[in-house]
Amino acid sequence: MFLSVFELYKIGIGPSSSHTMGPMSAAVRFLHEIQKGDWPRPAGAEVKRLSASLHGSLAYTGVGHGTDRAVILGLAGHEPDRVDPDAIEGVLSLIKANQSVSPPGHPSYDFDPDSDLVMDRENPLPGHANGMTFNAHDSDGRMLLRRIYYSIGGGFVVSEDELEKAKAATAKTKPSDVPYPFRSADEMLKMAKKSGLSIAAMKRANEEVGRSREQLDAELDAVWEAMDGCIERGLRGEGILPGGLKIKRRARQVHDKLEADWQSNKPNPMLANDWLAAYAMAVNEENAAGGRVVTAPTNGAAGVVPAVMKYMTRFHELTRPEDIRNFLLTSAAIGGLIKHNASISGAEVGCQGEVGSAAAMAAAGLAEVLGGTPEQVENAAEIALEHHLGMTCDPVAGLVQVPCIERNALAAVKAVTAASLALKGDGTHFVPLDACVETMRQTGLDMSHKYKETSLGGLAVNVPEC
Repeated sequence: MFLSVFELYKIGIGPSSSHTMGPMSAAVRFLHEIQKGDWPRPAGAEVKRLSASLHGSLAYTGVGHGTDRAVILGLAGHEPDRVDPDAIEGVLSLIKANQSVSPPGHPSYDFDPDSDLVMDRENPLPGHANGMTFNAHDSDGRMLLRRIYYSIGGGFVVSEDELEKAKAATAKTKPSDVPYPFRSADEMLKMAKKSGLSIAAMKRANEEVGRSREQLDAELDAVWEAMDGCIERGLRGEGILPGGLKIKRRARQVHDKLEADWQSNKPNPMLANDWLAAYAMAVNEENAAGGRVVTAPTNGAAGVVPAVMKYMTRFHELTRPEDIRNFLLTSAAIGGLIKHNASISGAEVGCQGEVGSAAAMAAAGLAEVLGGTPEQVENAAEIALEHHLGMTCDPVAGLVQVPCIERNALAAVKAVTAASLALKGDGTHFVPLDACVETMRQTGLDMSHKYKETSLGGLAVNVPEC
């Protein structure tokens, strides 16, 4: 099993990797399918109109998560990592006014967002909770092309065929062509012991099969630059978040108070926790506002890893580029195990798969750069994940705001605590990370769909929206 670090850390826009970035990427993929033209159709038939339908979790919380906007932008040819967040409103207004999209390299297609994009809550698709259908029609309304895609978490998108192939490949569990193809935490620790390498070093060796060391370092640096930039934008942001809940951005206020206390040397026993909260909230407020973020491993959990990394650079003076890179490599190794053996999708397993995974990744990364052994790193990840087991995904009004923003702040604190506890031990512990991941998977299967990103239960129905 090999999952690249850059399949977990994707640069895109908020508020949701599975509900925003994934659907936008799916729409762009559908345009590519149209453009390839290697699909059967009547002689002389040409695509004149596009339509789409969202199913399952995407239908229930699509508006709150901006899925409708993401699909429209994707059908206009915009990609998550390249779209200008400041230009989005203008693009959407023009499409609605013209009732058409004009993606680069394509003719103009009729597309009325009010009638050609359907939130279908009655007919879930069988492959995954986040399913969507895209259709291309001719001038007479005949369907020429139909494709189904699934947004499976973290911005990943697969077609029907790819989903089936992935399931088959998982069943065969054949190793990848990398030097350390660990498929479980147990295998990871055995390979580390045999090789004498750290988890970061093994992950680096795997990554360098497909890219040079210089390229890998440059791409890792770009991920951290995007994360750090998101924190800085979030700490400058003010006002009310969009969506109707009238949630006020607080990260700047917390940050400014902390800076004032810092400069006056005022004692603050909660100092580390407060800084972690400020950094995490800055990212997730930026995400809620539709800004540019990095999945870590999802948008809804995007604040945890950057907050712990920012904390590391400020309070531990670990600012060498190799520290940042090793943190990201180790975190991705843990995130890859969780995704491979359970899920990072809130629509599949609840928020334990998003914020819980993020906390485990951040704890492991911090333990690594603070000198932890592979056993201590694995222990840190297990502690952080264990204490998120059973966490539901119940966003009020389907917005990635309540409880998501504060939840990232608390998870960042848990991650640092988990790393600290693990580093004070010798790496031996009662619950293996693999058992914790499997428990999360089983818990997700048992969890009612009401608590898995549908906004049909929990805080979503017990807290007034206005």
